[in-house]
This record gives sequence, C-alpha cells and structure tokens, in this order.
Amino acid sequence: MFNLKTINALRNLNDISSKEKKSILINTINAHSYNVAKKDQQFAKVLLQSDYVLPDGQSIIWAKRILSGDKLTRIAGFDLFQWEMNRLNNIYGSCFFLGSKNEILQKILVKAALEYPNVKIKTYSPPYKSLFSIEENRIMINEINVFKPNVLFVGMTAPKQEKWAFENKDNLKVGHICSIGAVFDFYAGNIQRAPKWMQRNGLEWLYRLIKEPRRMWKRYIIGNTKFIFYIIKEKING
Repeated sequence: MFNLKTINALRNLNDISSKEKKSILINTINAHSYNVAKKDQQFAKVLLQSDYVLPDGQSIIWAKRILSGDKLTRIAGFDLFQWEMNRLNNIYGSCFFLGSKNEILQKILVKAALEYPNVKIKTYSPPYKSLFSIEENRIMINEINVFKPNVLFVGMTAPKQEKWAFENKDNLKVGHICSIGAVFDFYAGNIQRAPKWMQRNGLEWLYRLIKEPRRMWKRYIIGNTKFIFYIIKEKING
C-alpha cells in the first residue's frame, strides 16, 4: 500500500547525481499528488520507483516529520528547474521542454535565452489529450532523441506527466527527466507565483486558491482535508 513513509524524499538538490546516467527520473510530491497516488496504483508505483522525489509542499514537510521524524526542507518544482538551468548554463548543456502550448513555449525560449545564454533549448507542444496515440508518442520520443538533451522538462500536469516519463524513460536518450507541470506557466509569466514570504511560510497554496478559487477550491479545501485524514490514519496504523 502506498504511504508517505515509503517515500525517500530528497533533502538537498545537490544530492542529485550530476553524472546524468541514462534517464534519471526526478519527480515531486505534494498533498495533491499524494492524494492522487492513494487512489491511483500506477501513479503510486511511479513515485515509489523514481530516482529522486522532491518534497514540494509544506504539508509534506509537516507530515514526514510527524510520521518518521524526518526534518526536510521544501524543494519546489521551480527550485529544481532553476537548479538544473544554472547547472546547464555552467556546462554549456541542453534541455528540452515537452508540454504546454506553443505560445507558452515561445515565452520560455525568449526568457531562457536571456537568463541562461549558454543552454541549448528545444521545445515540443504535444496534442492536448488524455492519451497519446502510438504515432504521437513516436514523434515525441524521436524529437527528444534527435536532440539528446541533458535534461528533459515535462509539463503535462500530474499524474499524466509522471506516468508518461516513467513509461517512456527507457526509450529516451536524456540525462535527467524532470516532471515540473505548472513551472512552465510560472516561468513564462502566465501564472504568477506567490510572494516570497508566502512561499517561505508554506502559504503558496493559499495564494493560488485566492487567485483561482473556482479551479483550486476542490484541490485545496477538500484535498487538504483528505490529506490530513490520510496522514492521521497512516500515523495510527504505524
């Protein structure tokens, strides 16, 4: 059974191997993805078999401390993105952005060219659908493998992006695979991140709820309540 105790969350980004062995899978976990994994066995398997799992959410930090005494620091998907891009800029590396709309990807290209001038970048916007055809999948994999990036950023929303990366990692000629979802929108400027003080105090979820109440209320009001219930149950059951 999937539970938070079985997740070996990353403590520091610098613990990630920079050797870039083939297709190192890097995912994040927050209260929402934890809730999804409790009901979705395939997604739970992906998280448990990831090479690295980042504690992306104050709720995860709190829960890990209660369950196992682990004292972790939050590592958001955006932190991972910046860490990878700075690393690539220093080594004149390359990255591939898979996901989102072409308009978003174009904004990312323009901004990244200014902030990370040494990084070679390629993008691909896949069809917006729940399941890709064999041919659509073949095209995506081919686009990536021809470029052979050091890092593949996947932005298709969870759990679709994590499942896709896991199912296709053995066919990809890449170093790191990072499923970072909303980071595409954050970096492009389409969605504004919470102020730094809210990020530091674990209130980024509240900021997103205020900004997008109709879309986020179920995830944060019902979802956070459900998460607390799961953690209490996990604690009681040992």
